[in-house]
Amino acid sequence: MSKVLAYDLGASSGRGMIGSYSGGRIQMEELLRFPNDPVVVRGTLYWDVLRLFYHIKQGIGQAARRGIDSVGIDTWGVDFGLFRKDGQLVGNPVHYRDNRTDDYDRCQVTPQEAYEATGIEVVYFNTLYQLNALARKHPHVLADADHMLLMPDMFNYMLCGDMKAEYTIASTTAMLNPRTRAWDEGIVHKAGIPEHLLCEVVLPGTLCGLLSPGVCEDIGCEAVRVVCIASHDTASAVAAVPTQKKDFAFMSCGTWCLLGTVLDKPLINEQTQACNFTNEGTVDGKIQFMKNIMGTWLIQESRHQWAREGRRYSFGELEEMASLAQPFRCFIDPDAPEFAKPGDLPARIREYCRKTGQPVPEDTGAIVRCINESLAFKFRRTLESMEACTGKSYDSINVVGGGSQSRLLCQMTSSACGREVIAGPVEATALGNIGVQLIFHGDLADIAELRAAVANTCVLERYVPQDQELWRHGYSRWEEIVSGGRS
Repeated sequence: MSKVLAYDLGASSGRGMIGSYSGGRIQMEELLRFPNDPVVVRGTLYWDVLRLFYHIKQGIGQAARRGIDSVGIDTWGVDFGLFRKDGQLVGNPVHYRDNRTDDYDRCQVTPQEAYEATGIEVVYFNTLYQLNALARKHPHVLADADHMLLMPDMFNYMLCGDMKAEYTIASTTAMLNPRTRAWDEGIVHKAGIPEHLLCEVVLPGTLCGLLSPGVCEDIGCEAVRVVCIASHDTASAVAAVPTQKKDFAFMSCGTWCLLGTVLDKPLINEQTQACNFTNEGTVDGKIQFMKNIMGTWLIQESRHQWAREGRRYSFGELEEMASLAQPFRCFIDPDAPEFAKPGDLPARIREYCRKTGQPVPEDTGAIVRCINESLAFKFRRTLESMEACTGKSYDSINVVGGGSQSRLLCQMTSSACGREVIAGPVEATALGNIGVQLIFHGDLADIAELRAAVANTCVLERYVPQDQELWRHGYSRWEEIVSGGRS
């Protein structure tokens, strides 16, 4: 029986989980958890990657003394580190919410060209635009770089010294051709990005290497295998969706909510581009056809603002206040640009409602209810657009990740969409990470067996639609409010 260590790094925290497989179930134990707080220095928003790497190493040392067979790392997409020929970092990796890509529309690659080539939705923080911004504004930085590594690939390199580009994380960049699973040389060249920066693309389940002698000496352990798992956190989460259906709708719900389905091949046409759906890689080489929606970030950042004002609430307290607030009073477009950056989100929500002629939510519960109802309506619009694009219908939604803990949001999603919501597991990303390592070791046969093991392991919550007429009326009002071309 193999024992593996899975690191799941999200936008606000990271955790290390030890996992194994026995009796048809995945055994999972949390080893450590640590914060992931971005740092602003002279107007630039950075990731504190050296502190993250310190936590990763310390956890490996603890786990290795207990005996593990491998380690795998997943993170969010698009962000990267640059490395010189001597293997050292060129500066500190910049956060995707930084303002250096605010003028992304100046990229030489048009949105239509980028989408037709890569099938990735056009978003200002795509890796394509981040590297193009460097090429236009700071060419000396790229001139000093020999390789670009996305975040999980970067940590793998720091651990074992081997540079590889794992397929699922590479697919988030808007530089990978989803048909060939290789870098799109035409897009890369036209954007002014040196092609030598890009490493070999490998599929999930590939051995990256062994812990380097220096790392082993630093943390006091023997060499452990480092495995390229489905290192994009969404791909790991989708690998752990507990279903055996071929066609299913999933929502990986956290800081971002990714609502989509799995297809055998990319779906790229005028309709999917107009709906801004993305085509990213899955653990078994298929396509996650999905849309990014601003998720619990809206709650998280509002909570931070209230804490700065001296009002500290747990997520449970916020849900309780929201459940008591008046329903269907005011709405926002969760993906409106004014909500994308850190800051006083409650004030921005009030201003949005004021500008759109709605009642202004003044108290905490009203703001949280406004966010949750608006998210639920955005999920409905996205689901219906996905059905129109794929020509398929979905009678339920599997909600995984941290957002599956929110009974209020899950019930609202069910009622707004008119579909059953199956919530869980919360730790889908870690389970998917563990599962791919167990497949690598031969403990599990494939993704179907992994999903069956997850279903056996976790308790799932089910929600059915309620008050359908009220939610249909509310959705009509929401659509009227956000129909000004911003949703």
